[in-house]
Amino acid sequence: MALNTEQCDRIIAAARKAAAEMGCSMSIALSDAGGHLLQFCRMDGAFAASADIARRKAHCAAMFRAPSDTIGKIVREHELTGFELSNGGLMLFGGGLPIEQNGELIGAIGVSGGSAEEDVRVAEKALEVLA
Repeated sequence: MALNTEQCDRIIAAARKAAAEMGCSMSIALSDAGGHLLQFCRMDGAFAASADIARRKAHCAAMFRAPSDTIGKIVREHELTGFELSNGGLMLFGGGLPIEQNGELIGAIGVSGGSAEEDVRVAEKALEVLA
C-alpha cells in the first residue's frame, strides 16, 4: 500500500488550509515509505529554506517510522553527534510525521514555516483527511 495522488492532493490541501488559518506560509512535503518525494507545496511567502527543511522532515519520519522530533530527542539524549547527516540529511525537530494505514507505513509528511509546534499542528491536521 502507498499514498496515491488523490490522497496526496487532499493532504496538501488540508495542510495549506490549516497553515492559512494560523496565518503561516509553509512548505509541505509528502514522501513515500522510502522517504522519496511524492508531492510538494511551497505556499506564497514561505521562506526559501522551508522547502528543504520540510522535505528532510518527511524523509526522517519515513526512514525511522517515527515523528522527526522523537528521533531528535533520541539523538540529543544519546549525544549521537552527526546523526543528522545520515540518510541524505535529516531534520530532527517537530513537523515530520509518518503516515500509516492498517499498521503499514505508506509515507510521511514534513511541514516547515512556523514554529516546530505550529508545524506539528499543521501536519496532524492535514493527516486527519485520511481518517
